[in-house]
Amino acid sequence: MSYKTASAAWWAGIKALLPIVPGVAPFGLITGVTAVKMGLSPELSLGMTGLFYAGSSQLAALQLLNDQAALPVILLTALVINMRFVMYSASLAPYLGPLPWFWKWPLCYLLTDHAYALSILKYRNNTMGDYGHYFVAAVSTCMWLVWMSTAVIGIVLGAQIPASWALDFAIPLMFLALLIPVIQDSPSLAAALVAGTVAVCAYSLPYNSGLMLAAISGICSGIWLESRQQRRAQAATDLATRDLGADT
Repeated sequence: MSYKTASAAWWAGIKALLPIVPGVAPFGLITGVTAVKMGLSPELSLGMTGLFYAGSSQLAALQLLNDQAALPVILLTALVINMRFVMYSASLAPYLGPLPWFWKWPLCYLLTDHAYALSILKYRNNTMGDYGHYFVAAVSTCMWLVWMSTAVIGIVLGAQIPASWALDFAIPLMFLALLIPVIQDSPSLAAALVAGTVAVCAYSLPYNSGLMLAAISGICSGIWLESRQQRRAQAATDLATRDLGADT
């Protein structure tokens, strides 16, 4: 059932995000703590967090800064890690493309893994209606507030957060919670399995490059299996058509 009003879609977006907040908060804390530990000032740490608004690429950039890597290397690494957002945008374009620019531009900046996963699931299930963009905006805005506020806490507390809290343990659990509802067919399952396997095997690669390799591997395997299924379905349709023509 689609949302009948903008407020209904907005509050539905907030409710959808709430279960994920416990996994997002540790990620934001870790990002803020890492920035301070790398020697950045609180102001610069906060500015970098707002500019990047992507935990994986920011952590990789911080590591490269700590290693005194060249600026082009840092920018290229962050760009490659964030390439998945291009795919997210292309996937959401049929639904959000008709919106005016004052909707699309903020939503482009606010797009995250979480906002995409929650939104695309609703769109594919045809539960958004004419006010689906309010759902996306609610998820994205609240996600930004949670991320920035927890990053600020991490920046302020810095090294005072004990390692015994094991905050990083919550991060993979959060992404698993996002992944499972999206797996709806064999191509998406294959993409998830291949990407997960490659990510584990390539974990030791420097600068989070294993993440990029895993993403590319998962995408390619999913596309290959989907195209194979489409070819088989087309071949079956052609065969049935020929048989029908022969019978007549």
